[in-house]
Amino acid sequence: MASVSLPATLVGDGLRVPCMDGTERPYLSFDAAASTSALPQAMEAVETFTPWYAGVQHGAGYKSQASALAYQSAHLAGLAFAGRGGDSGDVAVICRNATEAVNHLAYRLRLGRGDVVVTTVAEHYSNLLPWTRAAACRFVECGRDGTFAPEDVAAALDQRPVPQLLAITGASHVTGWLPPLPEIIAVAHHRGIPVFVDAAQLAPHRPLPPEADFLAWSGHKMYAPFGVGVLVGPRRVFLAGDPFLAGGGSAAMLDLDEVAWLDPPEREEAGSPNVIGAVALRAAIGALEEIGWPAIASHDRRIAWSLRRGLAAIPGVRLLGPDLDAETLPVATFSVAGAPAAVVAARLAAEEAIGVGHGSFHACPFVARLLGLSPAGARASANRARHDGGEMPEAVRVSAGINTSEQDVARLLAAVARLVDSEPPVRYLRDPSTGDFYPTTSRPRAASR
Repeated sequence: MASVSLPATLVGDGLRVPCMDGTERPYLSFDAAASTSALPQAMEAVETFTPWYAGVQHGAGYKSQASALAYQSAHLAGLAFAGRGGDSGDVAVICRNATEAVNHLAYRLRLGRGDVVVTTVAEHYSNLLPWTRAAACRFVECGRDGTFAPEDVAAALDQRPVPQLLAITGASHVTGWLPPLPEIIAVAHHRGIPVFVDAAQLAPHRPLPPEADFLAWSGHKMYAPFGVGVLVGPRRVFLAGDPFLAGGGSAAMLDLDEVAWLDPPEREEAGSPNVIGAVALRAAIGALEEIGWPAIASHDRRIAWSLRRGLAAIPGVRLLGPDLDAETLPVATFSVAGAPAAVVAARLAAEEAIGVGHGSFHACPFVARLLGLSPAGARASANRARHDGGEMPEAVRVSAGINTSEQDVARLLAAVARLVDSEPPVRYLRDPSTGDFYPTTSRPRAASR
């Protein structure tokens, strides 16, 4: 049984922010898929540890030893979070974020232009661009609902040349859809193909798949926004050759013409490490485990059910992604007839004090497919945006976390319904430097503090 009830409270919940009508309202964040606020346990761990912070590389002092122990504990916590024991033969590399982790792995696998990586059209750019730069990519296509089946993945894996890797998301950051990872990983392993799972969106919501060969995720999406990510994979992959980053802390011995690298993970973590971020991540992992995955998954299902069905029931709102019977994370992406996504997001912020995401979410090919554009139409739209200032395929995304309540969902749905049913009270103008819209009066931009 969970010892912590949900919804939980995060640092900053309940803050009041100015709205364009001159009032202040409690800020409601529905942008957890982009980044989450900190768990109190993560903040408390940082505050408790900070007086003891010191350099962890070759420090003999007590504070250095305490910091090194805390940093080592974060590595072990990352391995355990990924379903790996200390004797698994795997290693956890602490990075800045999941994006760096994917780039790190793409370098470490020593891929060439003749090698093939199979990935999908549903990926975040961070699980596309590093592979397209390192190798040739073969893509698994999706249906109009943004989903694909293990058979679709198998068909891509069976093409020639044989791929060196399958790189796939653990959960869609656009629709919240959960690919059937155990089946997909089994399909790849049956063919002798290793699997990398981008777990950035999955990590705060579900256990990570222990069958995956490689995993990456970020602290800033799982209630530890202090600048760390984790890459987990077999130690043997990191034993040969030079590391992705070279510098202090990665080498045991250096002459002017020779270097002896340390063993992993040290050789992979050049420079002064983010010990404080690692401490926060470990605390967040502990807090999620204390709540328990059954409680988190149950909360997710309730919020996702209310969120997606509520949005789909509003006239003028088009919900994108899988049908309402599909299990998803508490993420819903939609469009509003006749209203640019950026204006919808701006109105929710300025008039209702609700923060949501908008745009193509670093997944323009996927969003274009969800909106019904053909691949050729999506490319034409992107070219117009680059050259003529036209609009990219865009939508609005609302995404919830462990602090989201049914009352929060009701407030969001009421706000969207009011917005769809009314004209903006003032003109909204686009800021050319950001692409965001702001009301022509009051302009409630965030003030520096």
